[in-house]
Amino acid sequence: MLFKTLPGLLSACLLGLSAVVASDRPNIIFILCDDLAQGDLGCYGQKLIQTPNLDRMAREGTMFPQFYSGTSVCAPSRSSLMTGLHMGHCPIRANREVQPEGQKPLPEGTVTVAQVLKKAGYATACTGKWGMGMFETSGSPLKLGFDHFYGYNCQRHAHSYFPAYLWNNDRRVELDGKTYAMDLIGRDTLDWVRSQASGPFFLYHAITLPHGKFEIDDLGPYKDKPWTDLQKTYAAMVTRLDSDVGRLLDLLKELKIDDNTLVLFAGDNGASFDPKSEVGKLFDQSMGGRLRGYKRSLYEGGLRQAGIARWPGQVPAGRVCEQPWAFWDFLATAAELAGTKVSSAHDGLSMVSLLKGGEAPAREAFYWELHEGASLQAVRFGNWKAVRNGPSKAVELYDLGKDAAESIDVAASRPDLVARATELMKTLRTDSPDWPLVDPKPGKKKGARKKKN
Repeated sequence: MLFKTLPGLLSACLLGLSAVVASDRPNIIFILCDDLAQGDLGCYGQKLIQTPNLDRMAREGTMFPQFYSGTSVCAPSRSSLMTGLHMGHCPIRANREVQPEGQKPLPEGTVTVAQVLKKAGYATACTGKWGMGMFETSGSPLKLGFDHFYGYNCQRHAHSYFPAYLWNNDRRVELDGKTYAMDLIGRDTLDWVRSQASGPFFLYHAITLPHGKFEIDDLGPYKDKPWTDLQKTYAAMVTRLDSDVGRLLDLLKELKIDDNTLVLFAGDNGASFDPKSEVGKLFDQSMGGRLRGYKRSLYEGGLRQAGIARWPGQVPAGRVCEQPWAFWDFLATAAELAGTKVSSAHDGLSMVSLLKGGEAPAREAFYWELHEGASLQAVRFGNWKAVRNGPSKAVELYDLGKDAAESIDVAASRPDLVARATELMKTLRTDSPDWPLVDPKPGKKKGARKKKN
């Protein structure tokens, strides 16, 4: 009788042990919104747009004003987040459309955070916008570690908030063109979280708000404001984003998994509006000129995000942490939280200690580049930030410790630091035939846009 019951007893003990181990690994949610300015949120100083849920998330967690995106447009920034590679090594370094639908795919052999976490026993889902490869390509989310996908695959298709269709995994779901897509994406997101409440799970919730095309189903509290239609719509889109985040946070509490879930929030790049435009100026997206630049630039306004992390009992509440980190750190961070290793090449460092109130690990530098017209490069080492707006352009140098607005170029007085920055711009990147360093075309206006992704 003993020999018959002992295996069962051992099995029960092992199951109990695995449950304890699983409970030590948090659920991980990364909420990535689209084209949000750091200054759009109340917790970051916004006065006109209502964001009560994100403000509460900030009070209950930690704000990271120097959390950097992968670069300053959609597809490469998201690729950096997923692969743990900065723009010197990332296989996608610009927006590149593929007809009839989709973007240049992540190549065969790419390792993503979803794959690492899935191998560690996590359920995985991506809801919202993908933009890194259609389903028949090597860049399909379903081939890169995600169990479930719902939303837009193509970022060009994601311009429409009343689309003719969305994707449920790789199945096209026809719509009437009158349904606000965020309703469907939000519902699918909450349903998936409910189904995975026993955990552990990884949710990459890539909300398209407040990216243009600027459309909203309800102007809400801004309907009667003495503003332009675009200003009202943009404000309503940010508030709708906030409401969707609030519903997700409320669900975590309802399911009693709030204390075992790390939620990270950021945008994919800086604002899509010039600070002098009707939207940028009214809502003071540059925060009184404190951040220079916006989307498609490598100045701080194009790269710094409205970073927020929340994990009750683990991430300190009410903290504002000015230590910098970046999208490519997410892979290593998630792997440590899941108790696993990353065997593939990556550029990031684990920020678990930083998230829990400690210090960020030391690093040599942060590096960015972008290939939308002229090839832009930027590097940060310590508080020094260098920007070069084309391989033949002069290197600009700023002291972010004294001049976060990048208003005073000190390159002429610090040739030693310019030389170091130039060397870093060379050594931190791998040459690629897909992403050669090119100067602006003659006659092309500075800041001119070719695409709206």
